[in-house]
Amino acid sequence: MTAVQATANDVAATPVQRRAMDSETVTSARLERLHRDFGHLDGADLLDAMVHQAFPGKIAMVSSFGSEAVVLLHLLSQVNPTVPVLFLNTGKLFGETLRYRDRLQEKLGLTDVRSLGPDPRIEAVRDPKGDLWARNADACCDLRKVLPLAHGLEGFEASITGRKQFQTGARAAMQTIEQEAGADGTPGRFKINPLANWNLDDLKTYIEDHKLPRHPLVKDGYLSIGCMPCTDRVKEGDDYRSGRWAGTDKDECGIHVPGHVDGDGI
Repeated sequence: MTAVQATANDVAATPVQRRAMDSETVTSARLERLHRDFGHLDGADLLDAMVHQAFPGKIAMVSSFGSEAVVLLHLLSQVNPTVPVLFLNTGKLFGETLRYRDRLQEKLGLTDVRSLGPDPRIEAVRDPKGDLWARNADACCDLRKVLPLAHGLEGFEASITGRKQFQTGARAAMQTIEQEAGADGTPGRFKINPLANWNLDDLKTYIEDHKLPRHPLVKDGYLSIGCMPCTDRVKEGDDYRSGRWAGTDKDECGIHVPGHVDGDGI
């Protein structure tokens, strides 16, 4: 399929139609070997093994540069700062997030931060007024996150995410090394979750111990930070992700969950 044909199909496909194209978590002989050799690792040790042994030159990190992102980005900077970092610039982010990205890129010495955004041709068809987020949040996430990331990950065998088990019910059972099914159902790209077993106290302690800068909106009550129209402050005592798509049953954007059930978590 050519790039032009792929773009045309993306324009035509709705998020519901694309659910059938999304991948499920699967197993394979290679995944079993990775679990055997590296399943006991997490954090920097797991990152080092995946970057330098399992997938040299074929792995990228996906980062939102959100409230917790500095932990995984700092770990990567210690392991190998040349690994590509894919940043989803949806066009709806807080200005503070964009400035935070620039600050961390410089401070941590990350040399290959790539901004991914929605294809203007698809955006013109699906969201000509820029208000899709208010009419259909799932469709907006598909346009501004799922599609750009799918194209950005082409050519990589594995992606690194900042997902943690404590974040949502859908993530409670995830492992540090996973594999998704390809479009034809055969084993596809690997997903590496170095912080899967970390909790909020672990993250806070790491940030304090390494004197890392926090996202500027955290002190203003934004504990989980996504796009500006769909992120609210978290009230005292509420779950830390309750500010995402507040008032709805949505807690994922779709980039990590099989079937596009709708995953920030990066």
